[in-house]
Amino acid sequence: MSPVLLLLGVTAVAVALLLLALVVLPGGPARVSLDRLDPSMAPAAPASALAGAGAAAGAAVEKVLVRRGRLAAGAAALERAGMSTPLPNFVLSVGLTAVVAGLVGAVLGGVLLGLLVVLVVPFGAKLLVGFKASRRQAAFADQLDDSLQLMAGSLRAGHSLLRAVDSVAQEADAPTSEEFSRIINETRVGRDLNDALDEVAARMGSDDFTWVAQAIAIHREVGGNLAEVLDAVGHTIRERNAIRRQVQALSAEGKLSAIVLMALPFGVFGFISMTNGAYLAKFTQSVTGYAMLGAACVMLLIGAFWLKKTVRITF
Repeated sequence: MSPVLLLLGVTAVAVALLLLALVVLPGGPARVSLDRLDPSMAPAAPASALAGAGAAAGAAVEKVLVRRGRLAAGAAALERAGMSTPLPNFVLSVGLTAVVAGLVGAVLGGVLLGLLVVLVVPFGAKLLVGFKASRRQAAFADQLDDSLQLMAGSLRAGHSLLRAVDSVAQEADAPTSEEFSRIINETRVGRDLNDALDEVAARMGSDDFTWVAQAIAIHREVGGNLAEVLDAVGHTIRERNAIRRQVQALSAEGKLSAIVLMALPFGVFGFISMTNGAYLAKFTQSVTGYAMLGAACVMLLIGAFWLKKTVRITF
């Protein structure tokens, strides 16, 4: 078979899978169907066979996630990352991307490259979710000082605690506005304010907001001037943020050195493979060569772990 025809076939399969992903992943905000608002109405039939296939695939993925007990943890991870995509749709889209990328890699570089790409795509998706979650948590921590000042100002103006929280939800930037809006919505449907605040602190991984939640819980029990308490907590948070930024500036050079040291072996390997490939071929022609490659990988992992612990400072 001609490689051109094979590549065209893979491209056609990729386009079909992408169209399926577009059907499975809705582009706009989710709307409540009429059958949920009125139980007497029967659920509407799928708009097309493709939409029905997408819904069936999403339902199958959801059943697998429920059976393995990963639905709640995966949904919580997407919430921390600020991604509104349902977990089954996200898993399905990652799987389709892995299949398409694996087929393209197999055509261009062989079966081994295709399998490698199939394994790399889910790992990259997991890293992307973690990266977005860490950025969102860092932005929440940076905005917390201004949010507390806004809440304290609202309380001094005579507003209630929920009205002060609502003012932050309306005037703050994301992700703070999103989290405070969620607090307001949960309290409107009957959830206790303390539980909603504790959940936000746990989801955002913020010890500072845990202090805020505790201060609000104590104020609701014993009373007092909550505005002054929030000012004191905000002052402490500002001092901690200043120290954290100073530590980040001082450790930036060490982090850059760690990145260079970890990238150096791969750079040397790539340079030698392009200039003198026969030199590296000796490593794959004997058991000793494979043993040396395995020892090098183990040493790289140990060095990476050591450097990560060295440049990562927690306080």
